[in-house]
Amino acid sequence: MMRHPLARRFVAGVRGVDIAHWRDERLCKVTPATVKRDLVLLGHVFEVARKEWGIYAHNPVRDIKLPAGGRPRDRRLQSGEEIRLFTACRKARNRWLLPLVQLATETTMRQGELLRLRWEHIDLQRRTAHLPDTKNGEARTVPLSMTAVAALRDLPRSLHGDVFPGVTTEAVKRSYMRAIRRAGIEDLRFHDLRHEATTRLFEKGLNIMEVAGITGRKDRRLLRR
Repeated sequence: MMRHPLARRFVAGVRGVDIAHWRDERLCKVTPATVKRDLVLLGHVFEVARKEWGIYAHNPVRDIKLPAGGRPRDRRLQSGEEIRLFTACRKARNRWLLPLVQLATETTMRQGELLRLRWEHIDLQRRTAHLPDTKNGEARTVPLSMTAVAALRDLPRSLHGDVFPGVTTEAVKRSYMRAIRRAGIEDLRFHDLRHEATTRLFEKGLNIMEVAGITGRKDRRLLRR
């Protein structure tokens, strides 16, 4: 955002039409849902500046139409896809990919939460992983299945305490995409594994409050879906 020409404009000079041009330009690169989130964030920036910083400027985001969020994804692992996915991940040059995919499928954790895991927060005896830093800002403790525990036991211990030391989001993205192509699987994002794991919790008989506590989701509508 800071690299965009819009960032060099004075706050008072930014109009709705400027935000609309930015919106349309952004829509050519990312999904409408992403643009909508970006605009909500940008609108919040103007509101904070106006209310708390004493910058008396109109919020131009209010003057434009937000893009529709798009249809929610309901992609699940189909018959045979899990085996093919794990086989392809096992052959990846990135040795961390397979345990990451296994844990995502078993625990409902987001990719960022997995990459921030530290051994000091994992209790293999009690089969739990504590997440002090999550997307919604609230800590939570996630139960670990026997498969998740086995995947963690097979990992080497880092001197720095990180479960996945030095692994970046970009590295996971690239190795995951290559694994998906090798497995011959289409339209399966890494985040879909979180949805798969969440649905499996319901299939095991957990209620919506229990699943909300495990996944950290505050929006019950998503869990009902």
